[in-house]
Order: sequence, then C-alpha cells, then structure tokens
Amino acid sequence: MTQKSPSIWNYKPWWCQPWSIILTGISLIGGSWLLLLNVWITSFVAIPVLIWMIYFILIFPKLAIASIEKDRVS
Repeated sequence: MTQKSPSIWNYKPWWCQPWSIILTGISLIGGSWLLLLNVWITSFVAIPVLIWMIYFILIFPKLAIASIEKDRVS
C-alpha cells in the first residue's frame, strides 16, 4: 500500500492557503497600480510580493514535505 504524499496546506490556517496568498498578492500589485498609476512604484511593490508568493506557494511546500518525509523515514 502506498502512502499518499502529505499536503502542507492541511496544516495551515485559511489565511495562509494558496488562494489567499494569490489573492493578496494580486490585490497588492493591482491596488498599487490602480492607486498610483506609476510603473516604477508598482514594480517596486510587485518584485517582493512576487518573491513572497513564489516562496510560499512553490518552494516552502516542497521543503516542508521533504522534511516531513525525512522525519517519517528516521
């Protein structure tokens, strides 16, 4: 019997789910553009927000699952 890979999202609160991270990121970037209409300021906002989104949606879950699986084997 194969074990299903754990989902890190089962352990996170509602405000730290992929949909909330994406919605927050889009709102921050879009809100910056709508309020200021300035490419440079929006870029200044977008770069750290996109890095934050990539980390918490793509990188962190893989690291967490790898850690959980490593602990299971030990």
